[in-house]
Amino acid sequence: MEGRNKALFRFIKIAFIVMVILIVVYAIMAVCRVSYDYGYRLFTESAVDEEPGKEVVVQIRDGMSGMDIAKLLEQKGLVRDSKLFFLQLALSGEKSDIVPGVYVLSTAEDPDEIITSLTETEEETEEEEEETENVDTGEDDEFDGVYEGYGDDDYEDDAE
Repeated sequence: MEGRNKALFRFIKIAFIVMVILIVVYAIMAVCRVSYDYGYRLFTESAVDEEPGKEVVVQIRDGMSGMDIAKLLEQKGLVRDSKLFFLQLALSGEKSDIVPGVYVLSTAEDPDEIITSLTETEEETEEEEEETENVDTGEDDEFDGVYEGYGDDDYEDDAE
C-alpha cells in the first residue's frame, strides 16, 4: 500500500511540474506576442484614417509630459494607442523638442508626421518653405545662354 502511495505521489508531482512548465511556456509566448506586436507597430504604425482625414485642433501646453501629450492625441482620435505613441516619441529623441502651441493636425497623418509637426518651430517651417521656393526646377533662364553659339552651325564647321 505504501508503494502505491509513493507512486501516486510521484505521478501527481510530475503532473504538477509539467502543468507549471506549460503555464510558464504559455505566458512567455503571450509576452513575446505582445512584444512583437508593439515592436512591429512601433516602426510601421499608419495613420488613423485614410486621406483626406479629419482636421483636429490640439493645444500643447508648456510643461506637458510626453505621456500627457500621447493621451491627449489618443483622446482627440489622432493616434490609436497612447502608450505606443509615447514610445515612438521617446525613441525619436524629440520628446524634449516639442513646442507648446495650438496645432491643426489631421487623422490622416501617421505618428512620425505628427511628431514632426509638434517639434517644428515656425522659423523651421518658414525656412523649409523658402527652400522649396528656391528649388531649381530647370525652368530658370540663367543657363539659357550657356550653350548659345554651339548649334547646327558649329556641327557644319566640324563636318567640313
